[in-house]
Formats: sequence, structure tokens, C-alpha cells
Amino acid sequence: MTTFALVHGAWHGAWSWDRLMPELAAAGHRVVAVDLPCEDVSAGCREYAELVLQRLLDTADEDLVLVGHSAGGLTIPLIAAATPVTRMVFVSALLPRPGERFADQNAREGILLGEYQAGVELDAAGRRRWFDPDLARRTMYSHCSDADATWAFARLRAQASTMYLEPSPLVRWPDVPVIDVRGDDDRLVSPRWAAAAVPARLGVSPIVLPGAGHTLIVSHAPQLADILLGR
Repeated sequence: MTTFALVHGAWHGAWSWDRLMPELAAAGHRVVAVDLPCEDVSAGCREYAELVLQRLLDTADEDLVLVGHSAGGLTIPLIAAATPVTRMVFVSALLPRPGERFADQNAREGILLGEYQAGVELDAAGRRRWFDPDLARRTMYSHCSDADATWAFARLRAQASTMYLEPSPLVRWPDVPVIDVRGDDDRLVSPRWAAAAVPARLGVSPIVLPGAGHTLIVSHAPQLADILLGR
């Protein structure tokens, strides 16, 4: 049995894996998904990783696969650096540079496509909140059904910018096998950036799913499950 630890991206929660979890559980595997404290402006990737590690205390002798979606890619290498894992899987994911702020990396490399920003505003605590469901549908949830986009948007939370503005707590990349999965029409994280960065940084070519956007953990959950299960 494999334990799949699923780490969600910005604004989301454990619920965002609801389309994928049954696929993995039906194959006889354990699935762990947690709500990261994304509203907490004092919490960054180190705190996110520590929370996941607390949930994984009883998996030390198991086959453990980390799956990070979107900004979850900034956290899963920290988990892999702290506990033995079999594999890391990056899905539409950001990739940290040890000791570097993601905001600086983004400014230099053009990782995030800018259209989505018009649908996000800052709240009184300086956290970013989505307010435009139509723009979220066109960008973050492109290639999701209208029903799934509506379901997801209603559950979005405020997101502190801490994980983007802090220097990455990662000291060095863990020596762990990796898989990278992308949609060919991601409108949030640049496919052009990923095509160059994934081989250079991870040493693998991305698996590109045709007709998939950023949130393929919802729109293409069966296809993603097949990849995770090696089918």
C-alpha cells in the first residue's frame, strides 16, 4: 500500500483533491490531505510542511508519495527533506529555489501569467482573496466544467502572501525521484516557463495532458490517477 500525501495550492484546501482521492482509495491506497493554514499571515512553507509531517507520523515504514498542486510545489520538497519519501509529484506546480524568494524568481522568470490578478483583491490583513468567479473560471479553472468551477470557487479561502515573499526554507533539493504533470493550456502558470524549467531543475520532462488547464486535479482526476498509479 502506498500513502499519497496531497498538498494543495493557494486559496484551496483539502477539498480540492475530492475528485482524485476516490480514484486512489479505490486502488487500495491510503490518502492524506490536510487544510494548510493559508489564511495565517505568520505561516509560510516551513509551517505548511510541519503540519503535513504531523499527519504523516505513522507512515515512516510506508511507501510515501508526495503530490503538490500549484503553490504546493513550494512545500513538498521541504517534506521530502525531512522524512523518507518514494517520489515527489509536481502538478501544475511552482518550483522553489533554495533560499530565494518566489516573488523574485517570478519577476525574473515570468512564471505566473498575469491575467488572474484582476480577479484578486487584498483584504484588511493583506491577504489575497478572489472576488471574480468568471475570471477564476477562465484562468484557474479553465477546462473544468462549469459545475466544478462553481463548486471550487465557493470554497476558496484567503491566501497570505508569506510563502511567496519569504526566502525559501529549502536548503537543497532532496535526492528523490520526481514526476511533473502539466496541462497544455495552463492559464495561471506559464507552460513556456515549465517546458524549460522542469528539465533544467528536476531533470525530467513534464508529462503534458492535452486539453487540461491549471486545476487538472479536478478536471483530469482519472488521468492523473493513472499517472500516479503507474497505469
